Amino acid sequence: MTGELPPIVEFIDGEWATPGVDLDVALEDPATGTPVARAVASAPERVDRALAVADGATGIITPEVLDAIADDLEPQLAYIAELDSRATGVPIRQTELFGVIVARAFRLAAAQVRAGILREDREGIRVRRLPLGPALCLVPWNAPAPMAAHKVANALAAGCPVLLKVSELAPYSAIPLAQAIAEHVPAGMFQLVQGGAETGAQLVADPRVKAVSFTGGLAGGRSVATASAPLLRPCQLELGGNNPLIVLPDADTETAARIAAELLTTLNGQWCRALGRLILPSDRAGELLEAIGKRLGDLRFGPPLDPGTEFGPLVHSRHLRTVRDALSGREFQTYGTPPQEGNYFPPALLDGDLTEEVFGPVAGTVTYESVDEAVHLANALPYGLEGYVCGTDEESAMAVAQRIRAGEVKVNGSSVMSLHLMTPRPAWGWSGLGEEGTGETLRFFTGARVVGVEGRFALHTS
Repeated sequence: MTGELPPIVEFIDGEWATPGVDLDVALEDPATGTPVARAVASAPERVDRALAVADGATGIITPEVLDAIADDLEPQLAYIAELDSRATGVPIRQTELFGVIVARAFRLAAAQVRAGILREDREGIRVRRLPLGPALCLVPWNAPAPMAAHKVANALAAGCPVLLKVSELAPYSAIPLAQAIAEHVPAGMFQLVQGGAETGAQLVADPRVKAVSFTGGLAGGRSVATASAPLLRPCQLELGGNNPLIVLPDADTETAARIAAELLTTLNGQWCRALGRLILPSDRAGELLEAIGKRLGDLRFGPPLDPGTEFGPLVHSRHLRTVRDALSGREFQTYGTPPQEGNYFPPALLDGDLTEEVFGPVAGTVTYESVDEAVHLANALPYGLEGYVCGTDEESAMAVAQRIRAGEVKVNGSSVMSLHLMTPRPAWGWSGLGEEGTGETLRFFTGARVVGVEGRFALHTS
């Protein structure tokens, strides 16, 4: 491990600098709660300079440039995973796994461009997908490097000048990412801005931004949509969910327990596709809860940089307070014994439904008498990001999954990764707008231009 965290810097108009605004928030070591740095933001005039530079930037981002960025990132993936672990509290065994996305996002974007994703010609008609203009990529704190890489790689591949703003709570991994990008892209085509909600609001309000990709909470997503609506500006919004897991009557107990425990504790429960609502058959609820509780109780708590840690602390003491406040006045059962110091909160199952996303290792528990009732419960809330179904009869489980109102539904699975690399990742209802899959994100940053000779191709109906 490196020992020292990198200084928090911005990259604006080709220059590295220290952000000039103190946000009056102490960044913490999640494992101890000890302050380690101050959260900072780029000054408003520097943000305006970044917008002006992006608005005037021109340059071609070739697949070779994207591959060169990936080449520079690959030797740093272990370091980037460490930075994300130290900032977020997520066990390093997980950040290392997700960190592979950081370099691969650029390689995959390069491959898509080579394969012709920016050309969609028809008979006699030339269709080109062209960059919309300056693209704003807003990234949350729970998996900052992978999400930043995914958004930025695709925006650059589309040909857009990129403004990246990561969360003020997890600014570190964006720095080696930005260094690798800045080394290879033309001047003005990439800038890193630091800050919190006020910085984000300044960026989103500016009409020079032509597309916004935002991953975060519902309130933030509504603000982005509100600011973008008068501009008729496209937004890609992934706003989280309160995701249901239906355990069918024929489900294998250990399989259901594994899925529920993994969904509740991946990224320490701090992820948009986490388990929020556990829907169990009433006549099996006791045995299932016992099996789930055993798995949760057996988890190894510890500091995130320990390779043996399976469940770590929450990102910050203020988030710990938010999770605790969400449970105030509710009956719940916690599992395992976390360390006394630090931002730890053990996995918890509520007695009853959970109607709002907590963004922590907390899920509500409800029971059903019929499968129809289970589906009704799963669809009872306005979220629609992810759903899960567990059942031994796969065809029957698939049929139930088809009835769940969510952009993605997994049967007998709990992976953070998509069902397939090239599948879309849609968000329905309060979970957002658009699709954030591999090809969809690249296309999002583009608009089609159609050029053809009139009459060269026509639809004949006779």
